[in-house]
This record gives sequence, C-alpha cells and structure tokens, in this order.
Amino acid sequence: MSAPSPWAHVAQAAAALAAGMGVGRFVYTPILPLMHAQAGLSAGAGAHLATANYVGYLLGAVAGILLPALVRSRAVLRCSLLLLTATLAAMPLTHSTAVWGLLRLVAGVASALVFVVAAGSLLHHLREHPPHLSGWAFGGVGGGIALSGLLVLVLRSVADWRTAWWASAALAALLTAGSWNLWPEAVVPAAAPASGATAARTHRWFGALFVSYTLEGVGYIVAGTFLVSAIGQGSPGWVGSGAWVLVGLAAAPSAALWARLGRRWSRPGLLFAALVVQAVGIGLPALIGTPAAALVSAVLFGATFIGVSTIALATGAHLRFPRSVALLTAGYSVGQILGPLAVAPLLHHGYHQALLLAALVVLAAAAAAAVLRIGFPHHMVVVRHTAPQQQRESAENTRSAEAGADTLAPHSAN
Repeated sequence: MSAPSPWAHVAQAAAALAAGMGVGRFVYTPILPLMHAQAGLSAGAGAHLATANYVGYLLGAVAGILLPALVRSRAVLRCSLLLLTATLAAMPLTHSTAVWGLLRLVAGVASALVFVVAAGSLLHHLREHPPHLSGWAFGGVGGGIALSGLLVLVLRSVADWRTAWWASAALAALLTAGSWNLWPEAVVPAAAPASGATAARTHRWFGALFVSYTLEGVGYIVAGTFLVSAIGQGSPGWVGSGAWVLVGLAAAPSAALWARLGRRWSRPGLLFAALVVQAVGIGLPALIGTPAAALVSAVLFGATFIGVSTIALATGAHLRFPRSVALLTAGYSVGQILGPLAVAPLLHHGYHQALLLAALVVLAAAAAAAVLRIGFPHHMVVVRHTAPQQQRESAENTRSAEAGADTLAPHSAN
C-alpha cells in the first residue's frame, strides 16, 4: 500500500484529532449545562469529572513518552478511537458520578494516545513539506470542537443530555472511520543531543517558558471546561452553545496562522501578545454579560489557545533544551488538572469568579512570557563534537524538529 498524498494525510490526521480531541475531550463543555439542568449534576461534581478526564490525559501522555512504540502503532490508534467512542456512548447509561468519572478518565487516556500517534505521524511523514500542512491537520481539534458544538446546539431544544452524548459518539465514530488508515510514525534514528553547555545557557529562558506554559494550562482549561456554562448564566442557552461553535471555528486555522507569524516575529513577543488576548477573552463574559461579549470572548479564546501552545513548543525547540516538548507537556498537563480543582470552591456562586481567576492566571503566564523576552537568544549556535557528516545530519534533524514544533498542537505529548 503506497503512502497517501500529503493533503490526504492531513485529512486523515485531522479526522483523528477531531475525534480524539475536539469531540472525545471537549464535547463535555457544551453538554455540561444540559447535565446540570437535566441530570442533577452539581457544579462541583462537574469540575471533578473534568479533572478525571485531565488526569487520564496526563496518564496517556506519559505512556506515550515512556513507551515510544505506542506512538508508532496503528493498532493503538484504532483501539484508542474505538475505546473513546465507547466511553461517549456509555455516559447516558448511568447516573452514577463515580462511573461518569471513570468513563471520563478512560476517555482522557484514549484521547492522549490518539493525539500522540496522530502528532507523531504528522511530524514524521510531513517533515519534508511546508509546515502549514501540519498546522491545518492540527486544526482538526478546532474542527471537532465546532462540529460537536453545532451538534449540541441543534439537539438542545429537541432532545436531552443522553441524546447529546449518543450523538457525539456517532460523530466520533464517523471521524474514526475517516482516520482508520492513518499511517503512524516510522522508526527513525535519534538526533544527537545538544551539549550540556548549551542546556545550561538556555536554562534561564526555558525556566520562564515552563512557568508561563504551566500557568497557561491552569488558566485556559477553566474556560475550556466552563465557558459555555458561564455564558449560559446570563444569556439564552443557545448563546453558550453557539459561542462554543465559534471557539472551534476560530481554533481550526489558528495553528497554521500562528506558525506563519512565528517565522516573521519574535516568538516570546507573540507568546506574550497571545496570552494577553486570551486573558481578555476569558474574562470578558464575567465583566460584560451580553451575548455580543460572549461571542467576542469565544473568538478570542478559540484563536489563541492552540496558538499559545504552537508558540510555546516552538520556543522550547528553538532553545534546544533537552526533552523540552516532554517537559512543557508535563507542566501543561498538570496545570490542566489543577485548574478545575482550584476554581471548584468558587462554583457555588456561579462561574464568573472562576473565569476572572482564570484570566488573572493567564495574565501571570503573560508576565512570565515578558520575562522570557529579556535577552532572549533569537539566534542559537550549537557546537557538537561529532564527525562532519553527523553534524550535517544532526542539523537537518534539528531543523525538522523545529518545523514540527512550529505546528504542534496544544495538547502535545510526544
């Protein structure tokens, strides 16, 4: 069987990411208000279900890091997609919060494995092609968010929360079929590591980047989980669901667009700007409770949450800090677990205080990004004590890694 064309590969990977992330992970956000109103789910319990999913995601991401063979397995991709679809279909079969938590935990593990296989496939098979191709594939996350949000928006007036889960499972199944033949990453020789002296020189900037990206994980996930519910407190229900569709539509092209911007402007400056814009988007519904403000918030949030990760991971690759992607992903994942737990005590009074706290955390992430800008080494020179041919191969691998990081999506774990 011959390899698919680049755009066919993009389409298959986008379908996998739409199923694993856009639907499997984020459909919970527009369904949550329905579960509050119809299934008796409390705000605190809703936060705990979100945390269970993020713990599962961290476990799956760590598995992908520690067991690289998983990233190269088509069987892992297919089984994860099927398992994820099954967890979505099983949600309406019970009213037990404990069972819901277990299902969301398993869904988190499966979605992380889908991501690491799809991301590894893209960065391997498209490494000789323009970086924007991978960016459009990672836009499948936004596409899945938009599709699942539109599905819930249509169903909310004619069906209940159970139907919403079953419909999302059907959507995930269709996307699974579209990604069934995705080619995983092949085994390639590892690139030569940067010298210890290089790692020491970049420690200062990587520390600021790590703090910024971890805080982003804490702040962004609060909006990523509760934005629809928060908007629904002061607006008709359709506004919240419609806003989530806008989040997906804004997110779909953002990875490709931010990657292009990162080639023309300073990455630390772009990271700072994106975080400030995102903080405004998160805080807006809490400060101005109008439908127009809600829709503007959705666009600002959707356009930046993938972009922030694109820039942060590309910056880590530029600094050539050892295992930068793995370390940044670990911090980001831990932040996502802490976010819902941190705001859970505030949810007894609604979601507005939670959004304001999240906006402040993202502003703190922007402050760390501002520190990153001070003396940032925009031109890195790395000396490796290897043979000339090894030097050339290592340089090629480094350029390939940076091109991949330019389009790496927000929940990367490879």
